[in-house]
Amino acid sequence: MTFTNEDKILIKCLRESKRYSARRFLAEFPNKNWKLGGLNALIRKIDSFGTIQRLPGQGRPRSVRTVENIAAVEGLVLSQDDQPQTHRTQRQITAETGIKRTSVRRIIKQDLMLKCLKRSRAQSLTEASKVTRLVRAHQLLRSYPAYLVNFIWFTDEKVFTVLAPSNTQNDRVYTGAAMRKKQLAPDRVLRTRSNFSKSVMVSVGVSVLGSTSLHFVEPGVKVNGAYYRDVLLTQKLLPEIRELSGDAFFTFQQDSAPAHRARETIALLERETPDFIPPTLWPPNSPDLNPVDYKIWSVMQERVYRGRITDVEHLKQRVSEEWDKLDHSIIVKAIRQWRRRLLACVRADGGHFEFNL
Repeated sequence: MTFTNEDKILIKCLRESKRYSARRFLAEFPNKNWKLGGLNALIRKIDSFGTIQRLPGQGRPRSVRTVENIAAVEGLVLSQDDQPQTHRTQRQITAETGIKRTSVRRIIKQDLMLKCLKRSRAQSLTEASKVTRLVRAHQLLRSYPAYLVNFIWFTDEKVFTVLAPSNTQNDRVYTGAAMRKKQLAPDRVLRTRSNFSKSVMVSVGVSVLGSTSLHFVEPGVKVNGAYYRDVLLTQKLLPEIRELSGDAFFTFQQDSAPAHRARETIALLERETPDFIPPTLWPPNSPDLNPVDYKIWSVMQERVYRGRITDVEHLKQRVSEEWDKLDHSIIVKAIRQWRRRLLACVRADGGHFEFNL
């Protein structure tokens, strides 16, 4: 029979301290469902070797998880470290080596003690970008201590499409075991997608003090410096930010998009805001440092596409509904991470850091 680890520890303690026999154990623990033969064998091991652990050489000899097979699996599962795009899945390793998939899984987890991590998307960073990110992260940490972060308004734009982002890994169809794929209707096994899905662009501003309305960019409008300055800033974002901030001092943030760093835009922000983070201070290629990018948009996207979107008007309705329902505590929590992310960026010498958070 099989004893649990707790059973073995109990039996070992009582055998060594009180010299319980196998029959005494059965009498004292009638509900344990222990067997006399198993108890005698375990007691002999305790008396002879003083341990309850499996001894070297005990058990059935390995027939599959041999040294050669372990080395073969290791070479295939870790090949991508030296040769990108050569990684093998467990199914592929089984096909190449002839080792059963369950044995491949045990070799990976128990013998090689490896675990599988899913890659995440991230922005591409050149060495020059890393240096600039490092320098500007240092500057932001010095310029905006924790108590001033509450007064920063983080802004960003995002494009939502009518067609939901697809994850083909989880898009499966089950059918009868005797049914062949070619016998199914095309609409059951194919996921069609238009090359050019209709979309809308939205712009928002968020801070600990509150959040602006969701501002839609009119279809067909190019967000250049003039439109960003004269419409999004002057007519929409800045009036709301002033109203939500009241008489409080605030800082305006924007990324380094071309429309944002136009000279007229910088001049407007110098005139119309108490303080703003200029493009020369904001780290380039850094969606991982903007709370709207690294948290708010992902939450919104997950919620907007819970149901099927039929057209642009339905999309705008769904985006507006989810924005109105978004709990402000999510925004506050995301902003509270900002300085911690800046510190992580510094520790990574301006490189990627999100996998270390």
